[in-house]
Amino acid sequence: MYIEDLKFSLWADFIERDYLDNEFKELIDKKIINGATSNPAIFKNAILTSSAYKKQLKSLGNIPAKEKYEALAIYDISKAADILRPLYDTKDDGYVSIEVDPSLCDDAPATIAEGKRLFKTINRPNVMIKVPATTAGYIAMEELTSVGIPVNATLVFKKAQAIACANAFKRGVYRYDKIVDTVVSIFVSRIDRALDKELAAKGIDVALSGIYNTASIYAIIEQMDVKGCRALFASTGVKDDSLAADYYIENLLAYNSVNTAPVDTIMAFTKNSVTTSALPIKKEIIDAHFSKIQEAGIDFEALLDTQVKVGLETFKDAFKEILESI
Repeated sequence: MYIEDLKFSLWADFIERDYLDNEFKELIDKKIINGATSNPAIFKNAILTSSAYKKQLKSLGNIPAKEKYEALAIYDISKAADILRPLYDTKDDGYVSIEVDPSLCDDAPATIAEGKRLFKTINRPNVMIKVPATTAGYIAMEELTSVGIPVNATLVFKKAQAIACANAFKRGVYRYDKIVDTVVSIFVSRIDRALDKELAAKGIDVALSGIYNTASIYAIIEQMDVKGCRALFASTGVKDDSLAADYYIENLLAYNSVNTAPVDTIMAFTKNSVTTSALPIKKEIIDAHFSKIQEAGIDFEALLDTQVKVGLETFKDAFKEILESI
């Protein structure tokens, strides 16, 4: 763990073949990261821009595009899992996530089948199957954890989503009768990017809505105390030059949590000597901020609903672009 006293972990939100052979190992050896995450957008950028995949693609011949994608992704995830395995064996996380086909987000049986197939094919215990937090996704989360498969619940923006994820994990763990490691991935910076321009125009403090929303969800997850389940803070890279590169790591430093971030963001944080928890944040402070937003006529819940939809569409589009290109 990056900060042992806080049980705080840093995971790299990046997968690419050349990186796995070089910088990834260095970050692990230096005890900077102890896990990794991927998503369709990350794989799209890697596969479409890196020459490292050309040889394997050529060797795959004339098979369906999805089978080609899975072959490439499974190779990378397997390699990452093997590199991380010593950490897993010493109970220092060591997980890497792979997402099911996002087009299955409303199909629970298909999500379950694909999650089980990917986990069996990769055949590493330190792989998390990433499932979007939808109605169908909650069913899949329970079923996967009920057979001992670690799950990363992704695209969580709302308290109701987080509660549904945690309850699904609780039911799954009860059925399995053993602890299964799970994370609830709460998306942060996308909220501020969608909202801050309007807030600034209305004289409301910016770059806080994502953090306060996340802090509220984190508190709920901690209170639910589902065995093996932690909050994971995702979408923590900074797009606004007015913010410090590690803004969404430092301001979400919390006990029993994970932050997954781009490598540049992580390296910026390593230069920061902050080790004091930033969470919890007082409820009165959070409520006051969102009261101002409501009084300004902004429907924050509707904005969160939009972000869930946009997030799903972004991953679906990225997945579709990969298949079309290969």
